[in-house]
Amino acid sequence: MTGTGLQETADARLADAVRTVAGARGRGRRRSVLVGAALLAALVAVFAVSLSVGDMVMPLGKVVDTLFGGGDGGSRFVVLELRLPRALLAVLVGTGFGLSGAVFQSVLRNPLASPDIIGISAGASAVAVTAALLFQVSGLTLSASALVGSLVSGTAIYLLAWRQGVVGQRLVLIGIGVGTGLTSVVWYVMARSDTTDAQEAYLWLTGSLNGRSWNQMWPLLIALAVLLPLTALAARTLGPLQLGDDTAAGLGARVEPGRLALLGCAVALAGVATAAAGPVGFVAFVSAPIARRLVPRRGAALAHSALTGALLVLVADFAAQHLLPSVQLPVGVVTSIIGAPYLLLLLARANRVGSGG
Repeated sequence: MTGTGLQETADARLADAVRTVAGARGRGRRRSVLVGAALLAALVAVFAVSLSVGDMVMPLGKVVDTLFGGGDGGSRFVVLELRLPRALLAVLVGTGFGLSGAVFQSVLRNPLASPDIIGISAGASAVAVTAALLFQVSGLTLSASALVGSLVSGTAIYLLAWRQGVVGQRLVLIGIGVGTGLTSVVWYVMARSDTTDAQEAYLWLTGSLNGRSWNQMWPLLIALAVLLPLTALAARTLGPLQLGDDTAAGLGARVEPGRLALLGCAVALAGVATAAAGPVGFVAFVSAPIARRLVPRRGAALAHSALTGALLVLVADFAAQHLLPSVQLPVGVVTSIIGAPYLLLLLARANRVGSGG
């Protein structure tokens, strides 16, 4: 074969390879869009049901009419003051936890890296419970104390894990240790407190949307309006970081500043969500794995993880309200029923791999 023929064959193979890669990317983008649209549609459907169903069942048309200024005084009170802020808060809390968990797991490349596992939520709980039980703090001040606790614990864990850089496994192990110590602080403070106050603190520690109103929704909405764009901006370095520090540095990424920015956003997201509803367990832990199964080969799937977290909390809160007659469970009870078996399964798989299974 002549040199010209060899060149034409190589060009044809290169063109086929380019078409194959382009086709795979196109299919991936289409699936990503379809899954995102399906998650959003499911979220809207559950949101509508949560506004319609309750002690007073209202037709969807009446709910829509009430939302746009119609309806009588009773329907306006039920929809606008009781159900709407709670449903919106569930969506926002789930968005914060879902996105936070996705960032942690992607940056640290560890499925155990989520704020409720590595001590971030424990830091928020320790400061909030101490402020509530020892200093009688409540309301927005209590929420602010939870946010401060998450930021302080996140900073401490990062500094303790620093050894000329941060390795995901080391940060997770240190975070678990710090979280265990902070949990001990929580139970010590509760043991020294009045029984009634300790019961209220325990309800908050479970993670609950019971009794939540616009007072908790608006601060969280404002915080997410700031944090979501910041996270999207910081996520530009996430792709290279997932390839490893050396490869990321070779691609020109600023490894440690990029990692620090992403972890800072993730800590803040978990902190503001915890401040609004308490440490709702396992939402951050399971949202990203579910999203990545729905959208394979799409990297961190941050947007899908946020939608998955929002849908998970909204469904769990609806179940918490209506699962048992005349009883409203904390939403964290329902999410723990979902998340705890997944954690056990993950640990069992890790044990088999570690044993050569």
